Amino acid sequence: MSKRTLSERDVCTKFITPALRNAGWDEMLQIREEVSFTKGRIIVRGKLVTRGQGKRADYILYHKPNLPIAIIEAKDKTHSVGDGMQQALDYAETLDIPFVFSSNGEGFVFHDRSSPTGAGEVTLGLNEFPSPDDLWQRYLSWKGLSPEAEEVVLQDYYDDGSGKTPRYYQVNAVNAAIEAIAKGDNRVLLVMATGTGKTYTAFQIIWRLWKAKRKKRILFLADRNILVDQTMVNDFRPFGAAMAKLSSKSKTIERADGSTTDVALAVDKKRRVDTAYEIYLGLYQAITGPDDRQKLYREFSPDFFDLIVIDECHRGSAAEDSAWREILDYFSDATQIGLTATPKETKYESNIGYFGKPAYTYSLKQGIRDGFLAPYKVIKVHIDHDVSGYRPEKGQLDRDGEEVEDRLYNTKDFDRNLVIDDRTRIVAKKVTEFLKESGDRMQKTIVFCVDQEHAARMRQALINENQDLVAKNHRYVMRITGNDPEGQAELGNFIDPEVAYPVVATTSRLLSTGVDAQTCRLIVLDREVGSMTEFKQIVGRGTRVHEDTHKYYFTLMDFRGATNHFADPDFDGEPVQIYEPGDNDPIVPPDDEPPIDDNGNPLPDEPGEDEVIVDRPDVTFDPDDFKKKSRKVYVDGIGATIVAERVEYLDENGKLVTESLRDFTKKALRRHFASLDDFLRRWQGTERKQAILDELEAEGLSLEIIAEELGKDLDPFDLICHVAFDAKPLTRRQRVDNVRRRDVFGKYGDQARSVLDALLAKYQDEGVINLDDTNVLRISPFTNLGTPLQLIKAFGGREGFEHAVHELQAELYQETA
Repeated sequence: MSKRTLSERDVCTKFITPALRNAGWDEMLQIREEVSFTKGRIIVRGKLVTRGQGKRADYILYHKPNLPIAIIEAKDKTHSVGDGMQQALDYAETLDIPFVFSSNGEGFVFHDRSSPTGAGEVTLGLNEFPSPDDLWQRYLSWKGLSPEAEEVVLQDYYDDGSGKTPRYYQVNAVNAAIEAIAKGDNRVLLVMATGTGKTYTAFQIIWRLWKAKRKKRILFLADRNILVDQTMVNDFRPFGAAMAKLSSKSKTIERADGSTTDVALAVDKKRRVDTAYEIYLGLYQAITGPDDRQKLYREFSPDFFDLIVIDECHRGSAAEDSAWREILDYFSDATQIGLTATPKETKYESNIGYFGKPAYTYSLKQGIRDGFLAPYKVIKVHIDHDVSGYRPEKGQLDRDGEEVEDRLYNTKDFDRNLVIDDRTRIVAKKVTEFLKESGDRMQKTIVFCVDQEHAARMRQALINENQDLVAKNHRYVMRITGNDPEGQAELGNFIDPEVAYPVVATTSRLLSTGVDAQTCRLIVLDREVGSMTEFKQIVGRGTRVHEDTHKYYFTLMDFRGATNHFADPDFDGEPVQIYEPGDNDPIVPPDDEPPIDDNGNPLPDEPGEDEVIVDRPDVTFDPDDFKKKSRKVYVDGIGATIVAERVEYLDENGKLVTESLRDFTKKALRRHFASLDDFLRRWQGTERKQAILDELEAEGLSLEIIAEELGKDLDPFDLICHVAFDAKPLTRRQRVDNVRRRDVFGKYGDQARSVLDALLAKYQDEGVINLDDTNVLRISPFTNLGTPLQLIKAFGGREGFEHAVHELQAELYQETA
C-alpha cells in the first residue's frame, strides 16, 4: 500500500493514535477525535437560512474531562508534516489551548504557545510525542499554579449523566475563573454575551469550588426575582437541600422540564435568617435598603461567605455610591465573581475598575460567528416629527386647554414631555404592517416604550390595528410593566415557547434585561436608548436561537435612532442587514441583499456545499407541530417490567465494566461512606435527612431505582445499610413499633403526644423523613388535632416542636441490625 494514497482518517488510525497511545495517553479518558466545537454560523439570504460549516478539531487531548491542553491537526500524506499548523493555531487560540501539533503521519511539528521565550516550532518523530505528565507540568508552569492551586483546578465538573457537556467558551470561562481564584485572585470578572449561558457557567464554577471545599458558603446575587427562582430550580438544582433563597415569601416554580417545585426559604416571617444552609440566592433589593431594618445581609457576619457571585453586575452593583455596593463592601473578604454581558466603564461607575480586567470575554460577535447566537436585520423607520422636530403653532392648546410651550420638541420629548397620538398610531401601524408582510403575525414581539403610560397607549394602538386577532384572544397584545400585575402575571406565558399568547408585549424597561425570551423574533425600539449597556441588553433579548420553532434570526425595528450605537467602537455585533424604507417602500427588507462573511466580503447568492439549509421560505412553521413534538404521550393499559438492568462505567484503568445495579450501587455507596459507623454518624448528625439523599441523587445514585429492583419498600436509611453494608433491614412498621414500645414521649402533654403519634403514622405509611417540616401540620390528620399554631404551642413553640421531632428521628433510627 502506497503511503501517498492514505486518507487523513487512515493517517489518524494507523500513525497518530498509536503514537499517542505509546506516549501514555489514555484513549478512553484523554483523547477525543473529530471534536466539533462551534455550531456553524447562521447565514440569512432573505428567508432562506443556512448554517455554515462548524469548526472541528481532528484531535483534542485532555488532562481530564473539560481540561483541554493540546490540539492536533492531521493531514493526509499528500501534505507536509506542518501543513496543518496555521489551522491548528487558529483553533488553539479559540479554545485557549497552549500545545499545538500538526502531523501527516510521518512525525509532528510542535508549537508551544506557553513558552515564555517565544513560541518556536520543533519537529518530533512519531515516537517523540510528549507524555501527558510532561505537557501537564508545562501547563502548570504556564498558568503559574502551585500544588495547592492544582488540587482546586483538578476538581471535576458536575455531570448529570445525560451526556450534556459545556460549550467550549463556557469551559474557557469556568477554567479561567477557577485558575484565577486558585492563584489567590479575589475579584474576578467574566464577560459573556446575553444568551450564552452565564448562569450555567456560574453553576459549574460554584460546584467545583464547593466540591473542592475551597469555598464552603456561597451567595449568588441577582436583580430580578424570576432570575433567582429559575436559577434555583434549573441550573442550580443539583445543590439540592444545601441551597435556599433569602426570602420569606414561598413560591411554586416551574422547572425547564415542566415539573414544579417549591423553593426552600432561608428567612422566616420575622426576617430571621437560617444560617444552616451552604448556598444562598437572593435579590439585591430584598436584602438591603435605605433603612437599617431592611439590611438583611447584616444578619450574617462579615466573614460568613467565602464566595459571592454577582449576576448582571453591570447594573450598578460596583458603583461606589450604589446601595448594592455596600453588600460587596460588607463581605469584602469573600472572593467575588462578577458576571455581565456588558462591562461598564464610565466616569461614575466601573465594574472593570472594581473587579479588574475580565478573566475571560465571549462577545456577541463571537457568538454569532460561532452559530450559538442568532444574527439580526435592522429596519430604520424615520417619522417626520422625529427628523425635523415639532414646534406648536402660536396659541396651540393641549387637551386640558393649557397653552403648549412654544419651543422645538424632538425625539427626547415625544411621549415623555409631549404626546402626539398620531405618532403612536403610525408606529403601531408599521409594526402590524411588518407582521402581516412577513407572513407570521404570531411571532413573539417586544415593543420598548418611553415609560409605562406610553406602553399603555402603544398597547391600545396595536389592539386597534389587530382587532381580528384580538377578537380571537384578548391577550394577543399585552402591556407587561412593573406597575401592571395582570401583565406581569403573563410574563411566564410570553417567554414560554409552547404558549401562544401573549404575542406582542409592550413594555418600558421590564423586559430589557434578564428575561429569556427564546422565541422573540421582532424587537421594536420606540424610545431612546442612551446607554450602550442597555442597548446591548435589548439586542440580547432576540439573540437566542430556538431551532424547534425555526427561530434562527430576528429583526430590530428602530423608530428613535437607537441603532446609531452600531457606530460606537464598543459595539461588537453588527447586523447582517440595515434597511431604511422610503415613504412608499414595503416595511419588510428586500431579499436581494447578499450576506457577508466574517471578513466583510459578500457571500455567493446561493448556498455553498459546506452549508446546510435549516429554514426556507417554502416551508412554513406550524406551532401545532412543535406542540406535538414537545408534548408527552401517555398510553394506558400497557404493562412493562424490567427484564434486567445493568450499569456500565469506566474503572480506574479506563476499562468499560458491566455489572449488576446492586453491585454498582454498593461500590458507589462505599466510596461515599467509608464504613457503617461513618454512615451512622452522618445520618444521626444531619437534622435534614433529605440533604444526604439529595447529595447522593446529585451524584447519580438514585435509591428509588435500586429499591424497585430489590422489590422492597424500605426506608432510605435501611436501604443504604442493607445494600452497602449487608445489614439486615427493618421495615418502617418495625421501627415505629420499637419507638412506641419504649414510650419515650411520656413527658409531653396529650396534644403534643397526639402530634408525635400522628407523625409516626405518617412515617410508617408514607415514608416521610422530613418530619420537622411544619407544613405537615396543615394536612390531615393533624388538622383534626388543632390549628398549626395550637399544635406548635403544645410543644412550647417552634423550637420545642423541632427539638421533639429531632428526638423522634433519633429514636426511629436507634436500632441497626
